[in-house]
This record gives sequence, C-alpha cells and structure tokens, in this order.
Amino acid sequence: MQAKISSFFKSSSPYSAPKSPDPPPIFDDLFGDEDTVKKEPEIRITYERRAPKPDSGNDSGWIDEGTKKPDFGDLLSKTVPVLSEIVLNKKRSYAQFHLELGQSDFLLHTCATCGFKYAAGDEGDETVHKTFHKNYTHGIQFKGWRNEREIHMPSLHGPRIILVLEDDPALRRNKVQEVVNMMEMELGEDWIFHKRCKAYLFIDSQRIAGCLVAEPVMKAYKVLSTSLDERAEDMTTKDARPNSTTLRFGEVIFRREVIRRAPSITNSEALEGNLNGAIFCEEEGVPAVCGIRAIWVTPCNRRKRIASHLLDAARKTFVMGVVLERSQLAFSQPTSAGKALASSYTGTASFLVYKACDLN
Repeated sequence: MQAKISSFFKSSSPYSAPKSPDPPPIFDDLFGDEDTVKKEPEIRITYERRAPKPDSGNDSGWIDEGTKKPDFGDLLSKTVPVLSEIVLNKKRSYAQFHLELGQSDFLLHTCATCGFKYAAGDEGDETVHKTFHKNYTHGIQFKGWRNEREIHMPSLHGPRIILVLEDDPALRRNKVQEVVNMMEMELGEDWIFHKRCKAYLFIDSQRIAGCLVAEPVMKAYKVLSTSLDERAEDMTTKDARPNSTTLRFGEVIFRREVIRRAPSITNSEALEGNLNGAIFCEEEGVPAVCGIRAIWVTPCNRRKRIASHLLDAARKTFVMGVVLERSQLAFSQPTSAGKALASSYTGTASFLVYKACDLN
C-alpha cells in the first residue's frame, strides 16, 4: 500500500527532486509507530544577488556588504578628530509655562496705571510695556526742534512751553498726535485734535509733561453756580432743628439711633444745579474767542501747576496782540477734574462752557 502511494506522488510532481537510487519511504507503515517515521532529505534553495550597476544608485537604500570593498587609502588619509576640537553647544533653551487656574488675566495682563495690555513673562512684551509706562507716567521723550515757537513765560525757569500750529511740518504735527494718543486713554478717542486746533506742549527734562488743545469759538454759556452740594447744604441748614437723641424717664435713659439720609431733590432744584456730572448752563450765550478743547498732564507731574501755566500761555498767545482775561476762556464740557480746574483757575463756579455747534 505504501509503495503505491509513493509511486503516485513521485510520478505526478514535475518539480520534484531527482530520484535517488533507493529513496527511503516516508512511512514504513501507514499506521505504524512514531519511531518508524523517517524524514525526507532537506532541499536547500539558494539565491544570488545581482551586483548593482556602477552608475546607478541603490533605490532600496540597502548596502550590500558583500559587494562593498573597503578603501584602505581613504581610511589612512582621513584624520581622526581630536576631542578638544569638537565644539559642543552648551546653550540651553528654556520655555516659559503658565498654569491656567481660572484667572481673568491669564493671557494678557492689564497695567492698572497706564492701561497697557501685555503678556506677563514675555521678555518682548515686558520691554514694550516698560517703555510705554514711562512715557505715559513721565511724558514722551522730546529732544527739541530747530526754530521752535517757544512762548516766553516769566514764571517758568527751566521748563518751556512751545506752540504747534496746523501749518507746521508733519514731524511736529506727528509728535502732537503721539501725545494726543496718550490723552485719549483718559479723555476718550477721536475728538481731541483736528486741523484748526492749536497745541501747547509743556516740556520739562526733555519730556512732554502736559498738553493743551485750544480752538476758536464764537460763543459760550455760563454755568449755573448753584451746585447739588450747595443746595444740599442749604437744605440741611434750613431744615436743621434741635433733635435730642436721648429720652430720660427718671433714672432710665433711652437713646435713639439716628439714620442720616440724603436730601430729596425736586425737578426745579435739579435744573439749577449739577446732577450726576451734568453741567447746566444759562440759555443765553455770550461772545467768546478761545475754547479750551482738552488739557492733560502726565500722572507723575500733576499738582505742579503745569495746567495753569498752559492756560496762561493760551491766554497770552491765542489772539495776537491781545491777552485774554481768565474769565474769557471757555471750556468744553469738562470732567469732574476739569471742572475743579476751571473753577479754580477762573475764580468762580460760573465759568464759560461751549458746545460743538459753537465753533468759529
């Protein structure tokens, strides 16, 4: 049986190995023991790599170690690098990381003084903020111009005030616009400066410490002198009456708690006074010439009478050959600080104010 099976496979396989004189059978018995099993001879198939062409590269990226012959001449010609000649890059790069824990200013930090937003920890942003902060608090750097239009002020010794007009060179007008950009951070944007304005710059220690912008006007209105605080004081004085806070019954003394309340204000009183920052003026206007559109002093130079010097310079030079009186200056609707300055400079609470429609 085994002989028939072996002869069948040998005759049907065209790729079988050449016959041996006496091929051993695979199994002596189809159902014999495992000890009787014999293995066929192992057939080894070998492959020979074809040598690459000398003018073509190896696309596969493999290096045939068998065909590569070492060039001992190149090895002898090359010099071994000395350890001392190798330059190591010892510079380390550091990255700044931050932890986001819900803070509102995680990406950008806002300076409480100058309002500049910058990325804390970034070297470039820190440098830009430092420069801007100093320009805002101490003033923009100013080395001076040739043929400055300086205003002679006998009360100034050292600092000076220069005037910039609309027909001056672009370099001077650009410097004024740079100062106006600082002013807009506190006073609002896109209204301070226009072509017909005159700019007065206060220069101290090669920095612009203050700026006044003036414009021609036709008429102005007097502010009603009665303010909300004055009306409140009058009402308090008028309605004041002796109220005892203690009540005695023999040896027993009762004390009454007093709650202070703000006085009520009628409509007529509101029209006569200043309510929530609004300024109420007389209906009839008076002739005016010089309007103070905006005035600003750097934070580090306030309380040094710089604003008063600027107002004096405007009175002296706004109209050629005429020195205006303090009461003749008209102000645009001022802030609370501007109102205090106008009242202190003119010596009265009934100073002049003008509106945008009153320009000359």
